[in-house]
Amino acid sequence: MKLQELAKALDCELRGDGGTVITSAAPIESADSGQISFVANAQYLKYLETTSASALILAEDQQFDRLPSLRSKNPYLLFAKVIGLLYPDETPIWGAAKSASVSSNSDIHSDVSIGEFCVVEDGASIGAGTVIDAHCFIGKNTHIGQNCRLYPNVVIREECTLGDEVILQSGVVIGGDGFGYARSESGYTRIKQIGTVTLGNRVEIGANCAVDRGALGPTVIADGVKIDNLVQVAHNVQIGENSIIVSQVGISGSTKIGKWVTLAGQAGIIGHLDIGDRAVVTAQSGVTKDIPADTVVFGSPAREIRSAHKIAAATNRLPDLSKRVKALEEELKSSKPDKQ
Repeated sequence: MKLQELAKALDCELRGDGGTVITSAAPIESADSGQISFVANAQYLKYLETTSASALILAEDQQFDRLPSLRSKNPYLLFAKVIGLLYPDETPIWGAAKSASVSSNSDIHSDVSIGEFCVVEDGASIGAGTVIDAHCFIGKNTHIGQNCRLYPNVVIREECTLGDEVILQSGVVIGGDGFGYARSESGYTRIKQIGTVTLGNRVEIGANCAVDRGALGPTVIADGVKIDNLVQVAHNVQIGENSIIVSQVGISGSTKIGKWVTLAGQAGIIGHLDIGDRAVVTAQSGVTKDIPADTVVFGSPAREIRSAHKIAAATNRLPDLSKRVKALEEELKSSKPDKQ
């Protein structure tokens, strides 16, 4: 594809030779002839004068003219769109594989692809353009919207709802039982989980994540939420629009997470909390209290990040402070007159 064709398709500024042919994309430090790369982080600017790429994607104000370029206020976003054009998805084969078990009481659009050894149970409905890869399970009365993609070995239990353009990576389980038990002197009695799970439009969930069904009402993940691998979302959790949940996060039951929230890697959230809109929980933080909107927290227990850094700095000085206190105690002791 020629660079001018990319610029026209994406309605972005072109600088330099629009006839440059682009066949693929690569990192700027290893890109070769025929490839396009991008710079969205200042640490990669050092490669501008040495890269062998045929073209680059750069910020509008970046001073550079050695190679043809596409320009944008958000070069990383533009690069994502270029990738979509250079590497289009394969056209699926519509219909169900012979080895798939699809209930005659289900409602499957004709433009749906169902892979080998999938199971679709009674009452399930699947919208147009959805692709379901091999070994997936779709439970009773589950609704899947249009243009979704379920990679191999996804499980969606009964009564769950997926919006449009949902992507579930391999090993995702939607609607497994929440962790609910009543304790007695003889042990634990399981509490049947009769709620559901609802995923909004454009939700994406990484490999081996679990989103548990509600104990009574639904567990809800709103439009645009993106979840990384190995995340646990417990029963009755609510996650607001366009939030980002990074890998190995654990969210306990009935916690409410606002819009545009970021939970960084290995953060842990206890149950029944409210996390405000646009809050940021940094990596490995343990959240035990509500977080107001627009607040960044750090540490375990998580505190407002400036306060947490002050505490961490003071903690780092404790060994020296301990030595000083001991020295002062010895000095004070030696300065006291002996009792007669």
